[in-house]
Amino acid sequence: MPFHRLILSLVLCVSPLVAWSQQVVAPEPQTGGIIGTITDVTDNAVEGATVTIDGPASGDRHTATTNETGFFVFDSLRPAVVYHVTVSAKGFDNWTSPDIVLTAGQQLDLKAIQLKLLVVETTVAAVLPEELALQQVRVEETQRVLSIFPNFYTVYDPNAVALTPKLKFRLAFKASFDPVNIAATAVYAGINQAADTPAYQQGAKGYGQRFGAAYADSLTDIFIGGAILPSLLHQDPRYFYQGTGTTKSRLWHAISAPFICKGDNGQWQFNISSIGGDLASGALSNLYYPDSDRGVGLVFGGAAIATAGRIANTLAQEFILRKFTSNANKKN
Repeated sequence: MPFHRLILSLVLCVSPLVAWSQQVVAPEPQTGGIIGTITDVTDNAVEGATVTIDGPASGDRHTATTNETGFFVFDSLRPAVVYHVTVSAKGFDNWTSPDIVLTAGQQLDLKAIQLKLLVVETTVAAVLPEELALQQVRVEETQRVLSIFPNFYTVYDPNAVALTPKLKFRLAFKASFDPVNIAATAVYAGINQAADTPAYQQGAKGYGQRFGAAYADSLTDIFIGGAILPSLLHQDPRYFYQGTGTTKSRLWHAISAPFICKGDNGQWQFNISSIGGDLASGALSNLYYPDSDRGVGLVFGGAAIATAGRIANTLAQEFILRKFTSNANKKN
């Protein structure tokens, strides 16, 4: 074979091998990386934040966690690929980057990424004062000394709201027609029967008259002093337990209760309702008491006795009865 043909054959055989060899050993495009630091709006590092990077393929997803300085790093990222970085941390809003496309060998620093505090929307259910007052009354209607004797007119909640007229009448009905109160009136009538006062006759009829008079006294006093006048004058007929402070201040608070009450406006004022109720009840007693017991003395004497009884009751409420009253500590 001529020499020049031999050379040509060798060139034709070697050239494809050289081209293939060059194709096999050609280097891959150089990868890049992304670094960054996570802080809050006051420039304090956010440790433990989750940083996620996503690309177009499932294999392009990577996750890192920031260290105590808030730093994170991703390496071996492909160039010419669209990435997104997302940062999430407890108590902060999520942060997402715009499109990121790395060039070969690029190390991109996202600089300081500031996370904003998470704004939590809360829904507050508004409760009207009337509804709060109703809840209070429901608790008060369960209050009984030794789980027997009603204690409806004592308030243990320092944040109690004013009663509506409807609730004032509700408490008056509850107290007036409570079986224990009716039974107590029956016992009181028996004591009066034994003492022959008021001057009704003896026997079953006299007992019935005394029971009727005692119950009428209680009924008119409760409704006039505990519902009608408090509604007209915007006063609260209940006793507000103090429970704190010096013994002297608590004594004064209890003793003054028949003369000073809380108004529906929350201000303390002269207790016209209580005193007026006692006087009005005494005046009405002149309609059904025996002639010998009627007169001005019945009105003012009865009011004085009622006031003294109220003072004794409020002193007991302030210093004794709470510990024996069921549901006294129940939240309204």
